[in-house]
Amino acid sequence: MRWPVIVLAVLVIVLQYPLWLGKGGWLRVWDVDRQLQAQRETNQRLEQRNAGLEAEVRDLKSGNEAIEERARFELGLTKPDEIFVHTPRQP
Repeated sequence: MRWPVIVLAVLVIVLQYPLWLGKGGWLRVWDVDRQLQAQRETNQRLEQRNAGLEAEVRDLKSGNEAIEERARFELGLTKPDEIFVHTPRQP
């Protein structure tokens, strides 16, 4: 009576191995799912960044306000009749 139980136990273990540790097993599915979630988060951040860059490009192509703003803040340029006053920030 003991041999059939041992044979059945070994058979169950042999059948369970591919389910858990095989190429398409649960552990692999969980790992791929984790990687997929991380990639989706990365894609979402990149889509937000791209949308911001696209809006900035549209502003630069359509009007002079964006160009003027960049010239003022990044390059420190002023119009001919303006006076530039710099106030330092306090920590």
